[in-house]
Amino acid sequence: MKSPKILILYASYGDGHYQASKAIEDRFHAKGYTDVVLLDLMAEAHPMLNELTKFVYMQSFKTIPAFYGWVYNATKDMQPGRPFSNLLHSIGITKLQQLISEAAPDLIIHTFPQLVMPRLLKKTGLALPLVNVLTDFDIHGRWIHPGVDRYYVATEDLKAELVTKGVPEERVLASGIPLKAGFGESREDRCNNSGKRNVLLMAGAFGVMQGLRDICHALTLSGQYHITVVCGKNKELYRNLQTAFGGHPDIDLYGFVENIPDLMAASDCIITKPGGITLSEAIASRLPLFLYRPVPGQELNNALYLEGKGIATIAYDPYELALDIEALFRNEERRAGLLETLEELSRPHAANTIVEDLIGQYLSAPAASLLLQQQ
Repeated sequence: MKSPKILILYASYGDGHYQASKAIEDRFHAKGYTDVVLLDLMAEAHPMLNELTKFVYMQSFKTIPAFYGWVYNATKDMQPGRPFSNLLHSIGITKLQQLISEAAPDLIIHTFPQLVMPRLLKKTGLALPLVNVLTDFDIHGRWIHPGVDRYYVATEDLKAELVTKGVPEERVLASGIPLKAGFGESREDRCNNSGKRNVLLMAGAFGVMQGLRDICHALTLSGQYHITVVCGKNKELYRNLQTAFGGHPDIDLYGFVENIPDLMAASDCIITKPGGITLSEAIASRLPLFLYRPVPGQELNNALYLEGKGIATIAYDPYELALDIEALFRNEERRAGLLETLEELSRPHAANTIVEDLIGQYLSAPAASLLLQQQ
């Protein structure tokens, strides 16, 4: 029997949407569904516009975060069918129509809210199941469309929020955010041989988090911590930190690495920017979260949500941050409760949950037969 073809549409604004797509692809492959295609639609359809918008996106994070946050929040409640929504969801439609005609997929998964497909299906009369996999602890209106058949979200709270926004409850599964394999191994006490606590400091895949030098300096003052710094793809950041801290006995510096599960498994807490994937990886690894200067928009909303759950601390000053970390490790009762909450929120097998649900809903023989009848 021919393997169903699955098309996963993502975007390369940050690394999280691609990582979520890869996690889903890996689980499909593990279950014998080998015909899976990942497509960066914006890059394929409009490569020059894609590079321009990526540049603007990254620069707004670094230089004018308040403006990015204003745009995000001003459009957060956008409605499908309105002119602005129609414009956003039409970008790439010609290229996607060509690709759909050539590839003939049986299922389309969005890990980025560029919902061209509902418009394309209406235009062409095609009938294909469309699903959204949300990659934050926050919901933007771009994700919501009546043409989407199923939504996978991080938490039950987000499921309830989607329902209040008009999405039928039976279309939403609180699966967690999909992660690659390796996160969520059993937790041991993670002090190293020196007896110091291990702090993981992650700047994000593109190294856009600000203030790492000041954070490292603040943390080394007490002599209580061993710090692992991951600079991502920002080579300039790596060089600057190497100049400042190269050879320091309590600081290990890395660029872009693939062994994040191992680094998290060896750490006692994490300082990071609050992207949905990294947060989910840290939660699965049961790491207390210290979120530094979150950018207004989905990052700040992610941070506020997890702060409300009691597992994250938001800090804007490096010395305030160092005091927050010290306070956590001095209060064993608070730390034990935090680790318990992390365990409750952990969804390390979300990718498997999503794929199993998709197979049952759309790709198994009975589901495929039902879809054919509906068409």
